[in-house]
Amino acid sequence: MTRPQGAHLVGSVNYDDAETTIRTAAEVLGGRLRRIPDGEVGRRFHWIMFQTDVLSEAEGIERVGDEPIPLGAWHDFRPLRIVEGVAADELRLPPLGYAEAAVESYAIFARLRREGAVAAGTRFQVSLPTPVAIVSAFFHGEDRAAFEPVYTAAMLRELDVLTASIPQQDLALQWDVCSELGIVERAGYGTALQHWWEGDPFDGLVARVAALLDAVPAAVEVGAHFCYGDVAETHFVEPEDTGVIVRFANAVLASSARGLTFAHLPVPIDRDDAAYFAPLVGLSPVGELYLGLVHRQDGLEGAQRRIAAAQQHVQDFGVATECGIGRAPAGTTEGILATHAAVATAW
Repeated sequence: MTRPQGAHLVGSVNYDDAETTIRTAAEVLGGRLRRIPDGEVGRRFHWIMFQTDVLSEAEGIERVGDEPIPLGAWHDFRPLRIVEGVAADELRLPPLGYAEAAVESYAIFARLRREGAVAAGTRFQVSLPTPVAIVSAFFHGEDRAAFEPVYTAAMLRELDVLTASIPQQDLALQWDVCSELGIVERAGYGTALQHWWEGDPFDGLVARVAALLDAVPAAVEVGAHFCYGDVAETHFVEPEDTGVIVRFANAVLASSARGLTFAHLPVPIDRDDAAYFAPLVGLSPVGELYLGLVHRQDGLEGAQRRIAAAQQHVQDFGVATECGIGRAPAGTTEGILATHAAVATAW
């Protein structure tokens, strides 16, 4: 068995601040990383959940229910709705917070690179959720179709700000494609995710993701994290194999004017069989493929078993965890990073 080349950090990392994340990732993984995220620290700790707080500040949007539904110490998880009598095109959303956080963290990243803690040529990675994720998670009924274009426009404004504020040759943008796979698989946590547009749901999802890829400036690397959810380290459904991701990714690539610099997909902990990876032989070319086969529970030994199984069908890939590690148990982050370093070679 040859060692895979390269490692990828999906986004969240279980440290308290961006400097610790960037410095530690560079120290432990070094030349295995072509891009480093800030760990999605602070209020971004739980992926999209802070967006309920942001959106509820907009005039014309209100929370559903009188009592907060707390999520940790940070967020109120009550769903949202458009106030009765308010037209969606009248809504004026505040900045979503992604660009502001990216600009702040990039300043730290750039300083560490100047100091030599981060290797020259390494890019700063920013992960953004798709609008489908926010709309499907927080809105219901007719509000979904009405609010989607409003939120999409707001997210594209965030993209414009961060690509204008961070040197594009230093930037890598990752779209988190999660709820889309829930809709395709007709799965979800408790309730299956549903589409809200007319026509084939698969085609509608493909068009949306392809448009997001094409919105990223050409000088910026663009990638996709194909995700099956991560609540308490559990997927909304365990994928039968990589077939659905391959079919979806191929359709997106065929519809997009640009390719993927990198693509990441999950590997469940119990899938060390070659059959799980077999559909990957049909994946359209991407710049870098990362398989999320590193798991904290079985470390080096488990990663090596899954690598051996994957290599029966695909040779050129790097390693990652199956989702972000921002909510991994305290004290496990160093071991997870060390496993990446043990099983992968540098570029």
